[in-house]
Amino acid sequence: MDHALKVFERMPQRDVISWNTVIFGYAGIGNMGFAQSLFDSMPERDVVSWNSLLSCYLNNGVSRNAIEIFVKMRSLKIPHDYATFAVVLKACSGVEDYGLGLQVHCLAIQMGFENDVVTGSALVDMYSKCKKLDDAFKVFREMPERNLVCWSAVIAGYVQNDRFIEGLKLFKDMLKVVKCGLGFNICVANTILDMYGKCGALMEACLIFDEMERRDAVSWNAIIAAHEQNEEREETLSLFVSMLRSKMEPDDFTYGSVVKACAGQHALNYGMEIHGRIIKSGMGLDWFVGSALVDMYGKCGMLTEAEKIHDRLEEQTTVSWNSIISGFSSQKQSENAQRYFSLMLKMGVIPDNFTYATVLDICANMATVELGKQIHAQVLKLQLHSDVYIASTLVDMYSKCGNMQDSRLMFEKAPKRDYVTWSAMICAYAYHGLGEEAIKLFEEMQLLNVKPNHTIFISVLRACAHMGYVDRGLHYFQKMQSHYGLDPHMEHYSCMVDLLGRSGQVNEALNLIESMPFEADDVIWRTLLSNCRMQGNVEVAEKAINSLLQLDPQDSSAFVLLSNVYANAGMWGEVAKIRSIMKNCKLKKEPGCSWIEIRDEVHTFLVGDKAHPRSEEIYQQTHLLVDEMKWAGYVPDIDFMLDEEVEEQDPYEGLKTTVCSVR
Repeated sequence: MDHALKVFERMPQRDVISWNTVIFGYAGIGNMGFAQSLFDSMPERDVVSWNSLLSCYLNNGVSRNAIEIFVKMRSLKIPHDYATFAVVLKACSGVEDYGLGLQVHCLAIQMGFENDVVTGSALVDMYSKCKKLDDAFKVFREMPERNLVCWSAVIAGYVQNDRFIEGLKLFKDMLKVVKCGLGFNICVANTILDMYGKCGALMEACLIFDEMERRDAVSWNAIIAAHEQNEEREETLSLFVSMLRSKMEPDDFTYGSVVKACAGQHALNYGMEIHGRIIKSGMGLDWFVGSALVDMYGKCGMLTEAEKIHDRLEEQTTVSWNSIISGFSSQKQSENAQRYFSLMLKMGVIPDNFTYATVLDICANMATVELGKQIHAQVLKLQLHSDVYIASTLVDMYSKCGNMQDSRLMFEKAPKRDYVTWSAMICAYAYHGLGEEAIKLFEEMQLLNVKPNHTIFISVLRACAHMGYVDRGLHYFQKMQSHYGLDPHMEHYSCMVDLLGRSGQVNEALNLIESMPFEADDVIWRTLLSNCRMQGNVEVAEKAINSLLQLDPQDSSAFVLLSNVYANAGMWGEVAKIRSIMKNCKLKKEPGCSWIEIRDEVHTFLVGDKAHPRSEEIYQQTHLLVDEMKWAGYVPDIDFMLDEEVEEQDPYEGLKTTVCSVR
């Protein structure tokens, strides 16, 4: 541009066209200050000059300035043409100003531009962006001439407002016109590609993408996002590689989708690689990519890195706060998650549905019912209780806080019950050991033709395990595959192992594990070990412990479980060997932890902890309680203690070593 400016300055005579060209050039490279200065220096301006300045501000993302220029044109009585209306309507779309857009529409009618195809397309886009689809379709329907831009605008409007069925119908109508010779362009293809992705019609999206003669960055972004949104994360990453090989440069939208896929896959190394590529590109971290990175590092357990990125973001939006809060929540650091929620409110950031649902889930996990009630009150005040996900989280929160009455009330009051709501209530019953109620509700749900998902079947199988309904559990396990086409996940097999083990069928449980289409995880082997202890099956327990130690040779809890199995079978020599191995390997049993909430303070209980400022009083109270237990005739269970341990330590002393620390 510097060379162009030198040529412009040397011109003996400069006409309006040369002025407009230089202005547009500087605006094109983002130098709006100089472009405005040139415009102000013009000795003479025409409508193209004004339209150029309007377009410059619009293309540089400052729609408000474009609107101000238009208002100035009106006050100076500068004539308008179809390009003026097209630009100012796009500016109204950018700020979603329906009132101003309506006034511009009226002005266009007064000046006779309502039938112009460019103005009409801009009107359709403006009404769509302002969520006035009826007005958008009315303008589209009344247009005497329609080109691909009009069709693309109206289809995109329906897609962007989640009206996919109408969007698909319009697409089919457009194809009829296409057959008549209208043609097919990349803009329309990208819109349809985006629509299919959001509808979950991944196969159709791939067909459109494969048939495209030419693809731009929007095409690649749409197909990558479609796969990420439909949880096809490996293919998302594969498509990203293909995009790079096609010499197409990724943008922030591309990186956002790819980082989300890494988060879903817990692919930390690949995610860090992408992060490095973002830094090298000099793109910087906008809220979209930054929030995705915070989410990815949080889900992968790198919370320090997640905090650093969140704190560095220039614009901390609700999405970025949600990412850091859910990151701590997913790693069971509920106190830090609550801390960030408080900080979010302090910073004046308004929580959304996802924020409240996440915080309610934290309250459920910590059983902090008072905070949960406060969040519930805020939800009611903001009229967010109609959100299905929030309603489901309220059901879950009250049940985990022990209030099944309010949990059921939230379920009954839910304005709409989808599989998430049903799942929450069935899970609540299963969580409290109310297996019969859980199964009854599941049967009721099926009668209402609500299709169960994987989570619901986990709760139903867990309920069958608690109730000892072996045949029923096997029936549901088979039904989820044969009737609903749901392949069992690890959790379903774990429930079935528990169901068979509780009923004494430990060998059958082992056979089920060995027949699984994937390798068993530590949870399944622990479940089998626990059942071996109850049933006294040492042989299967030893097989389970070998498999468990192959996964993690330093797993102290595995040794403790096997020790308990041997102790239950009276094999004290083997118990001593296990304890000796643990001692030599310096393995210690991880202490248990629990907490209660008193007067808005959370008190965490740990074995032997003396950090609480009132620990002496707490220990005194504990001793009093143990003495009362003695008087009541309680005898500690010493079956799992070695003889020398019983001689060295009063069994009652173990009851006196648990104290709490305030958080």
